Amino acid sequence: MSSTIHDLRRILGSCKTLAVVGLSPQWHRPSFFAAKYMQEHGYRIVPVNPTAKEILGEKCYPSVTEAAKENSIDLVDCFRRSEDIPPIADEAIAIGAKCLWMQIGVINEAAAAKARAAGLDVVMDRCVKIEHARLFGGLNWAGVNTKVISSRRPQQLFY
Repeated sequence: MSSTIHDLRRILGSCKTLAVVGLSPQWHRPSFFAAKYMQEHGYRIVPVNPTAKEILGEKCYPSVTEAAKENSIDLVDCFRRSEDIPPIADEAIAIGAKCLWMQIGVINEAAAAKARAAGLDVVMDRCVKIEHARLFGGLNWAGVNTKVISSRRPQQLFY
């Protein structure tokens, strides 16, 4: 799995256009929050949501395949259930994406193995926003604690 610090830094440093599958138009949803953060940090977001027309000022597409007809996609970021990942992985392979990224709680070993065999980097059970903030300096004093990764700072700094 491409989850070492060096791999994550390389992936996030080279993949600048992200197709976000399952991106919600609702501001309070994790997918919206993560995509907005990435957009604000210089990444191009390509929303994939068959029920929306536009999210974050970008045209929505019903599938990764449709999105790739008008956009060059580097990374496919999945905010879908684990069992929904295999066809998304197939689309990522077919369009020539560099990376298949599955968000926190999303794990599908079969889809990951297929994507890896096709030459894609694969990241599972990690948040693209949290990893970017951790590796490129976007964490604040509040930190995060997802039970997968914690970046909380101590209440008092002892010097």
